[in-house]
Amino acid sequence: VHLVESGGGLVQTGGSLTLSCAASESIALFTMGWYRQAPGKEREFVAHITNLRNTDYLPSVRGRFTISRNNTEKLMFLQMNSLQPEDTAVYYCFINKGERYWGQGTQVTVSS
Repeated sequence: VHLVESGGGLVQTGGSLTLSCAASESIALFTMGWYRQAPGKEREFVAHITNLRNTDYLPSVRGRFTISRNNTEKLMFLQMNSLQPEDTAVYYCFINKGERYWGQGTQVTVSS
């Protein structure tokens, strides 16, 4: 499975961004989600959405970020609101399809 993220960029504190993850194959039956990695830190879980659309979030983003999916278009999204400088990271999407596949990442930078 080939995953391509888009939608990252530079935004001011309190701003919003929507990340997209486009898959090369069907996603309907599989859990997908997002991780992020800030400079000098380990990659951390951000959110996931199951095939039944159950969701889970990193506590620090719950209420600010919303994960969703469009199975027909083979897309997954991460709507990010009230962004803070500590949200600055490279964001990676993944899909659990037998094994875990990753995208190449998209940079999100939140200026203070």
